[in-house]
Amino acid sequence: MALSFRSPGHHFTVQGIRLTILFLPCVLVACATATQPHMSKPLPAATTQQAPQTAPESDATYHFMMGHQAELAQDLDTALKEYQAALKADPQSYEVKSRLAALHFALGDTTKAVQYAEEVGQGSGQDPQLLTQMAGILASAGKPERALDVLDQAIARDPERGESYFPKGLILLNQKRVVEAEQAVKKGLQYTPDSPVGYYYLGRISIEAGNLEQALSSFDRAITVNPSFEPAYLAQASVHESRQEKDKAIAVLKKYLVQVNPRNREVRQHLVQLYIATKDYAGGLAELETMLEENPGDLDAQLRMALIHGEQKEFSKAIDQLTEILKAKPAELKVRDYLGYLYEESKDVPKALETYRYNLHLDPRFVDSHIHLGVLLYRLKQFPEAVTHLDEAVRLMPKQPEPHIVLGLAHLQSEEFEKASQAFLEGIRHNPKNADLYFNLGTVYDKLNRFDDVERAMETALSLDPYHADALNYLGYSYAERGIKIDQALSLTKRAVALKPENGYYVDSLGWAFYKSGQLSEALTEIKRAVSLVGDDPVIYEHLGEIYMKQQKMTDARDAWIHSLELDPSNEKLLQRFREHGMANPAYEDRIQQAKRRVAEKTQPLQAAP
Repeated sequence: MALSFRSPGHHFTVQGIRLTILFLPCVLVACATATQPHMSKPLPAATTQQAPQTAPESDATYHFMMGHQAELAQDLDTALKEYQAALKADPQSYEVKSRLAALHFALGDTTKAVQYAEEVGQGSGQDPQLLTQMAGILASAGKPERALDVLDQAIARDPERGESYFPKGLILLNQKRVVEAEQAVKKGLQYTPDSPVGYYYLGRISIEAGNLEQALSSFDRAITVNPSFEPAYLAQASVHESRQEKDKAIAVLKKYLVQVNPRNREVRQHLVQLYIATKDYAGGLAELETMLEENPGDLDAQLRMALIHGEQKEFSKAIDQLTEILKAKPAELKVRDYLGYLYEESKDVPKALETYRYNLHLDPRFVDSHIHLGVLLYRLKQFPEAVTHLDEAVRLMPKQPEPHIVLGLAHLQSEEFEKASQAFLEGIRHNPKNADLYFNLGTVYDKLNRFDDVERAMETALSLDPYHADALNYLGYSYAERGIKIDQALSLTKRAVALKPENGYYVDSLGWAFYKSGQLSEALTEIKRAVSLVGDDPVIYEHLGEIYMKQQKMTDARDAWIHSLELDPSNEKLLQRFREHGMANPAYEDRIQQAKRRVAEKTQPLQAAP
């Protein structure tokens, strides 16, 4: 997400180097440097007929000054009335018209602003600074060609006034006339070599031309000329960020805070973001502490500090910080939701449940807490209550895929396969390009013994995301397990392992595909690697026993199968094969029976739990 900085007359976006600057130093209402108008003289009396009586010059001057004072006091209605009175007293005054143009522009009345700006630009003998201001209004109102004409008038009036060339360069830049823009700005710098604005615009032009080094040099020159010139710092930081030079961007913004404006909260906030992005949490915390020294009640700074503590796994500090925030702002639902997450991370599940539930007590429609509570309950195997919250999350935010996925998984774990498929299909209806939804739908079809649909769902997932490792592994293993399309099984499982070489389950699938293709040596190598990666898994040990059996290594096969049955004594199919191969004896049978008792003892408390 890009962060925007604003300063009077300037706006720039940190990422993407999209920069815009108004070049109207006196267009804004807040400008208090308007000069006293040069009033036109009363018409002389004619010899045969008396000329109409005009207001004396003092009336125009009086109303102009009253308008100026009202403008300074932000009493804009009075300012407009006084300037209109001044214009009535002196209809030819360019100065009054320029103030009316600026005031209407600031108030958003573009039509009247352009009308007065045009009248100033159509006159003769105007001050170049006045013409430059009117050109700014015309350019901002979507009349760049007319603005260029007015700027050319200003340049003609005073060819050595560099300030008239700079806005001309900006307009040409906005029209993508980069070469002309550069020529205009450089011409202005010949006459005004100490102008930070000129070097800043030159940097802007270099960005458009793709020469970022030259842009940085121009911004640096602007800062050298005027160490307090804010836009050059911000633009320079933006360029460094675009080049992923976050450390240099940090250095520029720190320099800005020292030399220009130490109280610029937005800049300091962005500096904190950069520190977090570079994992310099100490730097981020130092900046936040400065913000809190200036404003101890800054809840945003407190929240950012809690986020950093969370990133550092200092959960108690983060929890304390958020708790203090919630004392001051108990209705901050997002803060409490994050607090619930921190309780989860610190393994305090009861507190996490309580926190999410309290959020929903405050606002039953707060979808984030429905999702997080639903996911936590799913992990706790409390599927019915999980479904309740996930159903609500789906209703409130149907276009977010995650609630659909966890809802489907909750039904799947409850062996409600039709409901699970409906949850995934509903998610696909709202998110037709989501590969995860198709993958999970395929797993449910497998439970429903609809293998043709399994293939279609997995193939769709892979068409949406060719690097979806789970889909590659699942489809490849499904082919190998069924003894079909073995070449594809090998290809798919190899791709899955290439994506995640340390995933022991993927490695087991590859080994099983090798086994089904008759490549026993390769199969044994991969299954052994799967054992080393995963450890005790009954399916992997069952596969290992099958390979040993195929190689006629009966002792190794028996040991592998006994271990598999100890891990999963409910595997009656394997137990039957174990006995059919003459591997049964009282000692082995006793080990298996002991395993069954251990499993029963572990599951009994769970079954009795409310």
